Amino acid sequence: MENLVQTIREKYLQTLDIIADAARSSGRSPEAVKLVVVTKTQPLEIVRAAIEAGVKILGENYPEEGVMKIQSLREFSAVEWHMIGHVQSRKAQLVPGNFNLLHSLDSLKLAKRLDRFCAEAGVVLPVLLEFNVGGEESKSGWLAGDETLWSPLLEELGAVIALPNLRVRGLMTMPPLGSDPNFSRPFFQKLKRLQEYLAAQFPQADVSELSMGTSSDYEAAVREGATMVRIGTAIVDARHYTT
Repeated sequence: MENLVQTIREKYLQTLDIIADAARSSGRSPEAVKLVVVTKTQPLEIVRAAIEAGVKILGENYPEEGVMKIQSLREFSAVEWHMIGHVQSRKAQLVPGNFNLLHSLDSLKLAKRLDRFCAEAGVVLPVLLEFNVGGEESKSGWLAGDETLWSPLLEELGAVIALPNLRVRGLMTMPPLGSDPNFSRPFFQKLKRLQEYLAAQFPQADVSELSMGTSSDYEAAVREGATMVRIGTAIVDARHYTT
């Protein structure tokens, strides 16, 4: 177990160094970017080792799996748990009260359902609005690849922002996969422009967070303004470790 913790710590610190260099190169402080370590499908042993290695924020894709891990690792109360995957309506009740932030709010229907569950639980849930800037049918999120689509979204987004038990904190996207990290940069740039557009349209709202970038392109994401990057296999992958 000690070797496992040490290996993850080395990968975690190396990734933080790369993020810091990318942040400085774009004129920002390294502290402006949070590293979410994605532990979806990883066994509890790996997740526990990641926490002991110093990981501060964990990202899960599936509510039931995430809640099981949260309940099994309650002694690590300082760790933040983020839900980063698509949330089905029938699983929405699992998010409030368990996760510190939802990255993937992708519809008014889901927002209303979450708002009701938050009210019942007596909690307020911080959320990010997910946008599909690549136009892929397989991806979730409000379609925003064409800037002519932005204005028609305002009424629905305004209704989400007005919900009393959700707190919008920013935007998230998952661009199309490309073989070159620079392939993602135009999509990151588009989300940044959308952030600026929505900040002007909804001055009462907080849209300061930008969750974008994964193991394959997080350095480019940071250079384009990401405040959160979601990295899994570069840091934790059970197939690479033996104990």
